[in-house]
Amino acid sequence: MRNTAKLTTAVLAAGALTFGLTACGSGSESTAGSSDYSGPLVVAASPTPHAEILDFVKKNLAKKAGLDLEVKEFQDYIVPNTATEDGSVDANYFQNQPYLDDFNKKRGTHIVPVVTVHLEPLGLYSHKVKKADALKSGATIAVPNDAVNEARALKLLAANGLITLKDGAGSEATPQDITKNPKNLKFKEVEAAQTARSLDDVDAAVVNGNYAISAGIKPAKDALVLESAKNSPYGNFLAVKKGNEQDPRVKKLAKLLTSPEVKKFIEDKYQGSVIPSF
Repeated sequence: MRNTAKLTTAVLAAGALTFGLTACGSGSESTAGSSDYSGPLVVAASPTPHAEILDFVKKNLAKKAGLDLEVKEFQDYIVPNTATEDGSVDANYFQNQPYLDDFNKKRGTHIVPVVTVHLEPLGLYSHKVKKADALKSGATIAVPNDAVNEARALKLLAANGLITLKDGAGSEATPQDITKNPKNLKFKEVEAAQTARSLDDVDAAVVNGNYAISAGIKPAKDALVLESAKNSPYGNFLAVKKGNEQDPRVKKLAKLLTSPEVKKFIEDKYQGSVIPSF
């Protein structure tokens, strides 16, 4: 059964909950390993593009497939996983594998991917220059402050010749792993959700695709440099608590999220700023 105390604990542990789960009166009755999969499938998602894609499925595909889908939006990258772990929601859709691996390791959660749906290329943006090589010596760049996205941001800058990272710097790379910094760039670590908002205060910012789109930025058009989609490990997927992969509602949603209809929706709506991964 859904437990209000568990929900309160998860929210307090994670910090402020942008959209309150306690108002969700129709949450799942199932827990990991349970055979009771009655009721709507409640999915936690970032507003853009994840919730938009889920809303398309809900309005256009779910009824015919016999799926009762409920979408809960969150602005942060923590509560969707903690809520999935404690059963407050049935699944989530917002993250990639390196982020999930790091989250599970640090927080002791048991979230697993079900199906990969899309890639949001990370981009470098600026209100002050129009080309990356126009950044002045000593320029300040805002980067996400969580381990995986900061490393991803630094690798984007390294791939475009702005910095050099030491050999072997992987998904936990930090500015301390920079071996060459010809422009003497400085880095301001901010919450991922704040990177787009920081553009007026810094010379440039590396912004996750969903936050860029939410801020009215068009990654395919506006990025100074954009992450390559080729062989990317950063595809975003539908995820559940381990043991719930066989939930028939989850299987239905996974099939719908990788349907031709959803692929066309992503391509038409996001024009290369979000790329289908199937």
